[in-house]
Amino acid sequence: MTASFDWTRGYASQRLPIFGRNVVATSHPLAAQAGLLMLRHGGNAVDAAIATAAAMSILEPVSNGLGSDAFCLLWDGTTLHGLNASGPAPRAWTPDYFRRKHGAGERAPPKRGWDSVTVPGAVAAWVTMSERFGRLRFADLLAPAIEIAERGYAVPVVVQQKWAAAASLLADQPGFAQAFMPRGRAPKVGELFRFPDAARTLRLIAQSKGAAYYGGEIAQAAANHARAHGGAITVDDFAAYRPEWVTPIGMACADRHGASHTLHEIPPNGQGIAALIALGILQNFDLAALPLDGIASQHLQIEAMKLAFADTYRFVAEPASMEVTSAQLLDPAYLAARARLIDMKRAQDFGHGNPAKGGTIYLSTADERGMMVSFIQSNYMGFGSGVVVPGYGLSMQNRGHSFSLDAANPNLVAPGKRPFHTIIPAFLTRGTGEAREAVMSFGVMGANMQPQGHLQTLLRMLAHGQNPQAACDAPRWRFNAGLEINVEAAMDPVTAAGLQALGHRVVVIDDSYQDFGAGQFIWRLGDPAVEGYVAASDPRRDGQAVAY
Repeated sequence: MTASFDWTRGYASQRLPIFGRNVVATSHPLAAQAGLLMLRHGGNAVDAAIATAAAMSILEPVSNGLGSDAFCLLWDGTTLHGLNASGPAPRAWTPDYFRRKHGAGERAPPKRGWDSVTVPGAVAAWVTMSERFGRLRFADLLAPAIEIAERGYAVPVVVQQKWAAAASLLADQPGFAQAFMPRGRAPKVGELFRFPDAARTLRLIAQSKGAAYYGGEIAQAAANHARAHGGAITVDDFAAYRPEWVTPIGMACADRHGASHTLHEIPPNGQGIAALIALGILQNFDLAALPLDGIASQHLQIEAMKLAFADTYRFVAEPASMEVTSAQLLDPAYLAARARLIDMKRAQDFGHGNPAKGGTIYLSTADERGMMVSFIQSNYMGFGSGVVVPGYGLSMQNRGHSFSLDAANPNLVAPGKRPFHTIIPAFLTRGTGEAREAVMSFGVMGANMQPQGHLQTLLRMLAHGQNPQAACDAPRWRFNAGLEINVEAAMDPVTAAGLQALGHRVVVIDDSYQDFGAGQFIWRLGDPAVEGYVAASDPRRDGQAVAY
């Protein structure tokens, strides 16, 4: 099963592939070490993922926290499971609620403050995963995060950049300055940051297996803070929450040797289906025959991604509110028809089709017994809502802003409804039925860059044989809207100019952190106990892959 990759460096990077039988990859080295510690103590990939996620809530507060949502794709050794831990709207939320408070002309709930906060799901994800698949005591999994929060850590370069950019915007949000501006400003690079309030909350979560968070002391503190600042979320909203185990959706594809693979994503309410739609459209072209970094290959991928987003933004919401099903959006005949709209000689601004017939962290873990975990956790727009519950270090996401106030939109806000979500873990398998086997646990952070990153990196590995680190290092493009795309400054100038000539409105970006996401990849090489895995970590972040 060992992959026939091209192991040459390929692109300018400070990273090399990492090999091992037990692996953790994420965007902060201390969090990766926390997960590896669990594996060394006899834990499995799920234990490692939870320990890593908890540590990341402290180490990268600019992207996630104890008030995040989460999603997971989990290979237990024989079967792939999906977990949707995105939280619902408070029961008081209706379109009239927002119109009365924020004006009749608003198209969406606010971007910041308590009226952007849905019930957080990440902590429930940790508990649920541990109870079903974990080997170690739940409290032991949070110990590294507690120690990091109490002792503090030196703030790394990329995290500091985002911290400094957000501080002035969020300083007036309730509790933010107290938690994240301890010296009246954002920390400097290398400066020590301690988070004792979050350590206290993690201890409560550890001791109660999450009960204090959903209905206990932590929920009460959050509800009290919300009420004091005009929010509607209640203890009952927290207490009613349960994550949902879901069946992943997938799209078949072949590698350059013709072997059958499937890309798996979490079904709606998330945007993972966009990557599947784009991949399905590209099945109608011989992408492997085109030069990897050439104009035609990049143009074709961009146009497929545009078509995918047109349908995703029009139709995807909580499944009960969708006009069409995931199966209809992924129907091969429909995708073939969408593929015929692509013109290889010009860029287009596509509308949605008619498929009906009548600020995020990511981590990947794998162990020598064959368990693999693809896990993503997010506060959404950087620090999220900007709200932090005093005394508890609970920084709340702002996923409520993703709801619509348009009655014709399937993502219309409603009590207890989950919003459209951008965070998406991914997973790759080989074969079908009982012969299906795990290949890769992976993800790419960054709002709507996520499905675009899934598509670009996966095609590099499958269609062109690039190793995971090279595929991760390679320059990326990002579709925004209309004809506008961003490309990294490292992209071949000939390719960028060629895309411009086709009608793409190309903006070259030097700051890769802001626009092009960051990925973590673990690829199974063979028997996990013998050949193990190869892992890659994105140079666009502070993190790394670690293994033994």
